[in-house]
Amino acid sequence: MLMRDRYPGATILPFDGKEPQIHESAFVAPGACIIGDVTIHAEASVWYNCVLRGDIHRIEVGARSNVQDGSVFHVEGPRPDTHGCPTIIGEDCVIGHMALVHGATVEDRGFVGMGAIAMDDCRIGEGAMLAAGALLSPGKSIPAGEIWVGRPAKFLRKQDPAQIEKVRFQTERYCALAQKHLAQIRGL
Repeated sequence: MLMRDRYPGATILPFDGKEPQIHESAFVAPGACIIGDVTIHAEASVWYNCVLRGDIHRIEVGARSNVQDGSVFHVEGPRPDTHGCPTIIGEDCVIGHMALVHGATVEDRGFVGMGAIAMDDCRIGEGAMLAAGALLSPGKSIPAGEIWVGRPAKFLRKQDPAQIEKVRFQTERYCALAQKHLAQIRGL
């Protein structure tokens, strides 16, 4: 089955000889644009009107992670002062609606809130959270298990077990929801 047949309504384009690699169990919604050097792993989901543009470096979305509606991922290519910055999303991550992730890494079980921005060479540690609307400026790192808020983002507190459970629940919910959307789209 051709990629365009597996994901009707999505724009999936090669760029500069690199073609998106999307696991057959992943969900890419109509209206999403996946361009160039992009890898989407098993059971991950990329929702309506997202743009993942891997034209000057690579983008990777880990297994069971979800990239919610309207989010934009881009990268920083090589320059005289850097080898560039890929955008890497680990496993079981939640990327909230309208988030912007540019040349940053989100480690396993990381969370980027709605409308948050993570810029070049940032790292959101394992199980850490960049809160809704926050701005993580270039080169900053959120240590594992911490919550950062504000513009610019600053430490708020450590994650508690209830918050960790909410992220786990959201990951599971989005995996199931993606399969329902996929079944209904293919049934049209």
